[in-house]
Amino acid sequence: MRSNRHSRAHARRLFATLTACAAAAATFATSQAQAASVEVLHYWTSGGEAKSAQLLKQMLEQKGDTWVDFAVAGGGGGNAMTALKTRVVAGNPPAAAQIKGPAIKEWADQDVLLSIDDVAKAGNWDRLLPPEIASVMKYKGQYVGAPVNVHRVNWLWINADALKKVGAQPPATWDDFFKVADALKKAGITPVAIGGQPWQEAETFETVALGVGGAGFYKKAFVDLDQATLKGPTMIKALETFKRLKAYTDEGQVGRDWNMATAMVINGRAGMQFMGDWAKGEFTVAGKVPGKDYLCVAAPGTQKDFTFNVDSFVFFKVKTPGVEKGQKDMAGLLMSPAFQEAFNLNKGSIPVRQDLSLAKFDDCAKKSSADFKSAGASGGLVPSWAHDMLVSPAVEGAFYDVIGNYWVNKDETAEQAAGKLAVAAKTN
Repeated sequence: MRSNRHSRAHARRLFATLTACAAAAATFATSQAQAASVEVLHYWTSGGEAKSAQLLKQMLEQKGDTWVDFAVAGGGGGNAMTALKTRVVAGNPPAAAQIKGPAIKEWADQDVLLSIDDVAKAGNWDRLLPPEIASVMKYKGQYVGAPVNVHRVNWLWINADALKKVGAQPPATWDDFFKVADALKKAGITPVAIGGQPWQEAETFETVALGVGGAGFYKKAFVDLDQATLKGPTMIKALETFKRLKAYTDEGQVGRDWNMATAMVINGRAGMQFMGDWAKGEFTVAGKVPGKDYLCVAAPGTQKDFTFNVDSFVFFKVKTPGVEKGQKDMAGLLMSPAFQEAFNLNKGSIPVRQDLSLAKFDDCAKKSSADFKSAGASGGLVPSWAHDMLVSPAVEGAFYDVIGNYWVNKDETAEQAAGKLAVAAKTN
């Protein structure tokens, strides 16, 4: 009997110990779920962008979530996309990733993205976003992407002192532009700063094409990929105008980063630069004031048009419990007034939300916002193919090659380049 009592007592002690362990394990599991990490793949690694990533991290952690940074620098996001593909193929995607344009639909087609439609409905995104941008963020009618900002690509940045030195006004037409460029060259100032990198050449050509042909031509060529338009007379004229710029650039452009080209305009070595509004951040860091030290004007012929580039995030389906809460918290934060204001003040872009006050923003941002709204109303709002917003990566890469080769090849004609663009549009 004694041994039975001893066995029963031992069993009770063992049961109590196991129960305590199970309770501790459950508590630990619950705390792990509540504090589940949100791994964020992004390429905001410099200046104001990095500052904004830190702000988003702080805001997310205030909601009880944990941010795990997965920053991949370089390549304008290309390196980040390579890292993302590797992780998804391995069955271990990050919780959130910075991607944009048609790539959103491509990932959604693979059934790997989390719907954030409930967050969008709660936040009235359909009312706050222009339809041209909302449609990019949706898949089969549901939001899977959260937009952060709107960049205007078709800007021309001008050193105000250089313009005064040659007694010129900001050019409104291409004829005006080349007259100003001639005057700057005569004064010993490089007229156009550019970096000899494929995306910079493509972006400049895109802006020239919009200025020469207008939004209707742009849509037919780059949205519809219409063969006759791609190799037609307006495209040939756009290519000829683009090639004319080469004589007004410097020899040191090969491999130059965009911000180094912007620095040439800031310090007066160059007079003008075609670049998206992320260039404004460089002027701001250098203590320059818009309207006084530099001018931001729409590129010649594009005053009523607006090529847009939108940063956004998607959220991948992950197996770890509790992560979905953090993902949806982050989606809501990206569209929150506080983040939209702080992020865009840092980055040089404008808020994608249409209901925010721009009281804290500078004149360039206010002009960008006004032009964005008027272009949306008039049909002049178009996505930037040079910045991943429109064509497939394969077609974009093929366009890059055609434009880059044409830029450096003295013997290639505009007619030949136009024919190659038409072929490139068929790339799978």
